[in-house]
Amino acid sequence: MTTPTPASTPSSPEPADDSAEAQLRRQTSEQIEVRTAKRRRLLEAGVEPYPVGVERTHTLAEVRGTYAHLAADEASGEHVGVAGRVVFLRNTGKLCFATLQAGDGTRLQAMISLTGVGEESLSQWKAVVDLGDHVFVHGEVISSRRGELSVMADRWQMASKALRPLPTLHHDLSEETRVRQRYVDLIVREEARQIVLDRATITRTVRQTLDARGYVEVETPILQLVHGGATARPFNTHMNAFDQDMSLRIATELYLKRAVVGGLDKVYEIGRVFRNEGVDSTHSPEFTMLECYEAYADQFVMADRMREMILACAHALGRTRIETAAGTVDLEGEWRWLSVYPAVSEAVGEEVTPQTGIEDLRRIAAAHDVELPTDVIDQKIVMKLFEELVEHTLLQPTFVCDYPPIAQPLARPHRSIPGVIEAWDLIIAGTETGTAFSELIDPVIQRERLTAQSRQAAAGDEEAMQLDEDFLRALEYAAPPMGGIGLGMDRLVMLFTGVGIRESILFPLMKPE
Repeated sequence: MTTPTPASTPSSPEPADDSAEAQLRRQTSEQIEVRTAKRRRLLEAGVEPYPVGVERTHTLAEVRGTYAHLAADEASGEHVGVAGRVVFLRNTGKLCFATLQAGDGTRLQAMISLTGVGEESLSQWKAVVDLGDHVFVHGEVISSRRGELSVMADRWQMASKALRPLPTLHHDLSEETRVRQRYVDLIVREEARQIVLDRATITRTVRQTLDARGYVEVETPILQLVHGGATARPFNTHMNAFDQDMSLRIATELYLKRAVVGGLDKVYEIGRVFRNEGVDSTHSPEFTMLECYEAYADQFVMADRMREMILACAHALGRTRIETAAGTVDLEGEWRWLSVYPAVSEAVGEEVTPQTGIEDLRRIAAAHDVELPTDVIDQKIVMKLFEELVEHTLLQPTFVCDYPPIAQPLARPHRSIPGVIEAWDLIIAGTETGTAFSELIDPVIQRERLTAQSRQAAAGDEEAMQLDEDFLRALEYAAPPMGGIGLGMDRLVMLFTGVGIRESILFPLMKPE
């Protein structure tokens, strides 16, 4: 027997989404329709809404610099052609006001009056100009009755019609939007533009510091047959021309060392590296790294280089004292050295050495609520204890040194302390900023280290390095003793600006919308 289907009843309409986000979407959609209609009206009137150029004679900054002396209600008698984005607009009767903004953030007032441009041009201004448009204004430089430096227009022209409205800074521009739509962030937030300028200053200063020391800037491959130079999971790809699997570089180290073998005694590269790992406030899968190598140097020489570079950046930015969430960092103060094993010993209240057994290390970790995977080895437990119990307490610049060998497979054994390597991490305000070590140049020991790494990779460790036969062949031609540095440029920007890594990178990788 067939059960009769109940008669369907009309479903009640879904409640309208009145969230702030939904309201913003609706407002944006309506604005786009209105602005698109204005673009169409310009075209119908024979006016190009996106001309190839305008007759600009001065930048906004040049006008401000040249005519800053004008007193209130004074005219210069000089005419200029300026252009900028409209960020403020007030249309009242026979006189309209607009604030133009240049890419560097400089602002200048434009005044469009009936007597200056005529009735038809003034009406068109009122009808088609919106916030966000780029406009050209030609006229006399004056100072208004209130003392505002202005251009009194005798003509104006649309330079580029904006179809989307600018967001309201405090209501519409969420952190997610700022990062995802950086172009909008740069328009409306001076802080965003300043971070870009600070980053450029930092990069330029690092280059200048190394150049002054006689370093040569080189470029090394981004596409690599064998990934190495760090313990990290790579991004894999395929090269059709060679029918060859390849990876994006996780470091520039191994090729820079090849250059030193070849006789370039001081080399560096500032370049993008790629690690297929997690994303958080201090890690990005695509980031910028400085690596530099110097023949006949060691970890102590490289510490001097690191301090010199960072202090040069601090002076270039005028920020030798930095306020952080953890406290004030004084970059001109002491940069102390701290050994890993003594630091862990002090933190746990008992002696820990390279000879401490794994069961004792597990007991210590459990006593201090440090979680460990079941298959972890003794050296990694020591590093985990340091990371969890000590690292975050280091406010002032500290060279954390004497790591267990597993921390840096490319560093040489310590010259006088058994069981550790000559390597350091620079910790500032609880965050690793850079690293360096006395480089391992013995090709036999290096082969043993890389072979052990390749075995870990074969066993499933996706971060282990591969065996690079060409790199080992280079070492067999005899590399000079050398020291090397790895400095995260993004971390340096974060230190000086106080932002997270996503805001320190101009266009960071984001999940698709």
